[in-house]
Amino acid sequence: MKTKILSWNVNGLRAVHKKGFIEWFQTESPDILCVQETKAAREQLPRALKSIEGYHAYFCEAEKKGYSGVAIYSKTKPKTVEYGFGIPKFDSEGRILIADYDDFVLLNIYFPNGKMSDERLAYKLEFYDALLNYANKLKENGKNVVICGDLNTAHKEIDIARPKANEKNSGFLPVERAWIDKFLNNGYVDTLRLFNKNPEQYTWWSYRGGARSRNVGWRLDYFFVNEEFKDKIKFAYILPEVMGSDHCPVGLDIELK
Repeated sequence: MKTKILSWNVNGLRAVHKKGFIEWFQTESPDILCVQETKAAREQLPRALKSIEGYHAYFCEAEKKGYSGVAIYSKTKPKTVEYGFGIPKFDSEGRILIADYDDFVLLNIYFPNGKMSDERLAYKLEFYDALLNYANKLKENGKNVVICGDLNTAHKEIDIARPKANEKNSGFLPVERAWIDKFLNNGYVDTLRLFNKNPEQYTWWSYRGGARSRNVGWRLDYFFVNEEFKDKIKFAYILPEVMGSDHCPVGLDIELK
């Protein structure tokens, strides 16, 4: 049985709704769609986005209006859904949805951006460690883990069009990239690189200067799984042709018995 999961930072769910989001969604027909940066509370969304035929929908919003937010649309109802790590300073920003599907636990995460200040960079790194601790506890309890979302960091020079120009900018700082190394060394796999080791595989482009048309981008959106689960991954990919946001969707195909 194949399970198709897509993940997309839509940069505003109401905004992308006006750009053909539902038509795209219905054409792709994923088993699960994880959305980041919804920028809306559930009650602010039109009915068409809250109730899509054939899907259960879950929304986690930030206390701050019009900020952050994640959602999961799922053909199968998860066994449980958690709305955070259980850490108030992270959970209040509406960045975390965790759905248990028995065969795996799916973590849909909109990771913080560290560009605003040193304090936000510190918050971002603390958030990263909170995720690692949470995921490791799931593994210790015998669970398989699928983590997706906008990581807000490009891992290696291959993952960014202009590495030298950005090595002092949050999103490509040595300390951020080193955390991804630590994360992978804890027994997780960057699924795209199981199938595609090519450069210029980007998922985010600035709106400035025609960056997308020139493919001057960053790979900020990822699917990770634990090492023990990687044989179930049949394909991982990017959908750069999908417009509507400054990010494009990424996908993962899982084969379960």
